[in-house]
Amino acid sequence: MTLPDCTATNNEALSWQIKLLMAVQHVMVVTATPITAVFLIANALHFTDPVTVSLLSATFLMCGLGAILQSLGIGNFGARLPFIMVPGGAPIAIFIAIALQTNIQTAIGAVILTSLFYFIALPVFRRFLHHFPPFIIGTMLLLVSINLIRLYGGLITGQPGSANFAPSSSILMALFTILVTLISALAFTGILRQLAVMFGLLAGTLLGIVMGITDFSGVSHGPMLSVPQLFPFGWPVFSVSASLPLLIYAVISMVEAAGQTIATAEIVNSKQNIHKTIQRTIRADALISLLGGAFGTSLIITSGENIGVVRTTNVKSRHVTAIAGLLLILIAWFAPLVRLATCLPGPVVCGTAVIVFSIIGVIGIDMIAREPLHTAGKTYALASGLAMGMLPILVPGLYQHFPSIVQMVLGNGMAAGTLSAIIVNSLFLLNEKRIAERASN
Repeated sequence: MTLPDCTATNNEALSWQIKLLMAVQHVMVVTATPITAVFLIANALHFTDPVTVSLLSATFLMCGLGAILQSLGIGNFGARLPFIMVPGGAPIAIFIAIALQTNIQTAIGAVILTSLFYFIALPVFRRFLHHFPPFIIGTMLLLVSINLIRLYGGLITGQPGSANFAPSSSILMALFTILVTLISALAFTGILRQLAVMFGLLAGTLLGIVMGITDFSGVSHGPMLSVPQLFPFGWPVFSVSASLPLLIYAVISMVEAAGQTIATAEIVNSKQNIHKTIQRTIRADALISLLGGAFGTSLIITSGENIGVVRTTNVKSRHVTAIAGLLLILIAWFAPLVRLATCLPGPVVCGTAVIVFSIIGVIGIDMIAREPLHTAGKTYALASGLAMGMLPILVPGLYQHFPSIVQMVLGNGMAAGTLSAIIVNSLFLLNEKRIAERASN
């Protein structure tokens, strides 16, 4: 199979062996997200081990299919950019809440309804894409970075107040992973520098083995094949009222997808029409989420990891993410690989995530810095975005006594910050337009 040429990439001439190595690196960076998502669902809903492995297999399969679709594109689906798709963090929390309040069949029905809603809402949403200037996208990326660093930092330390909070071994493994990644980026050039993230992951895993924390003995136990099951929990139940939180999130997700598409397209110097690319990104999110719902997963969407990995490794080829998609599909079907993925040390994967997500913040700052912020509109738009975005990130539970729908929007720092910046910026632009019209009359 010959993959099509990349769009504006400096990696076109790489050999397939190098592309495979880079794809493995990409998979290792993002693998924590599907594993964490499935384990959260399994623990909350008390799934058995076979059900958990089956759901994890289905999730890897959807991530792989999504990566191929977004990377290569089919018709009006797929961004044709170096993207990998993963379960969204907020949708997982909503999915679990719906399942606990009703049942798992209703939660699956909510995923399917939300996937269809993407297609219905997209024609309306695309009319508002001109409200996304670079400094607002930069604000969103900065908030995404801060939120994800807090999230994965918390996974390294554990729950505050618990008996095993902030174990030195976990922190040491995470810091060692970051250190080796940075040293590799400093010491090497060319292809080896682009593999710095993988070197950090491997070194951290080796340290875990030496410390006796990492154990791969369970990889060889169990079946060889893992076949994802269609409608594993029975026929879904469709309830619009139960699905409402996820439907509201779909709008937020489209905003995030727009920002991620714009940022990634800029990094790889894409010459595509960005508005059409955003629409193809969202359609692919909808299609893979719809298929994922049929296999029992939550929403599968584009992720901020893509931006961080592309900028960190400078691997801009969508060949690489397409190959990564094939690897994810292989993992999904080959059960020992699923078990191997679950054995990667959590602190090591989280340490890698912290450095990758920090790069996303750097990209956001760079986009903000390009805009002259001396005008009142941009100053207040940025300030309101950071204020409304940082509050729920730095003060968890800030809106816990508010209605659930309010918590859904304001409690999501990326959504609250981005929407606030867009609204304030648009109001100032409208006011300036009115003033100019009065002056001209």
